Amino acid sequence: MSHAPQALAPSGRAFAFSKENEQKFQDLLPKYPTKRAVILPALWLAQEQEGYITVEAMEYVAKRLEQPAVGVFAVVEFYTMFKTEPTGKHHIQLCRTLSCAMRGYEDMQELIERKLGIGPGDKTPDGVFSFELVECLGSCGTAPMMRMDNRYWENLTTDKLGRILDACKHGGDPAGEDQ
Repeated sequence: MSHAPQALAPSGRAFAFSKENEQKFQDLLPKYPTKRAVILPALWLAQEQEGYITVEAMEYVAKRLEQPAVGVFAVVEFYTMFKTEPTGKHHIQLCRTLSCAMRGYEDMQELIERKLGIGPGDKTPDGVFSFELVECLGSCGTAPMMRMDNRYWENLTTDKLGRILDACKHGGDPAGEDQ
């Protein structure tokens, strides 16, 4: 799941904010000192709307904020939170930095690969899961950890992670696996 805009081809679909997101966009503008400062939240709106950010969405945000398109593309390329391809319904981001490495992220990675049959950068054929390794998710004291479905899962063990994945596989809410 590359997030490098220069590798992208236009999707051929026009992009515009939905009515609801247009209002959110308008509400953002007075909260920031410059239009350039609105790039991140505007891109976040685009990604929430489409599930990922297309070339057309980046160009749209650039035009709306009166910024060079290359600057918006660079922001998308820099931040791993922005996706330029569709991700799985459950997008797993497993931290691999030092604290998580010392506390066993490799065991979590092996479990994900074995249980889901995918490696970093892959998506399951049914589109339910996608998986990537990421740098620091900011929870070093509760390593190993992952981010999935806009939630942080901390103090992971293989048992806990297995229960989370099973709950998601069967359409359940893995929230009960937080402990």
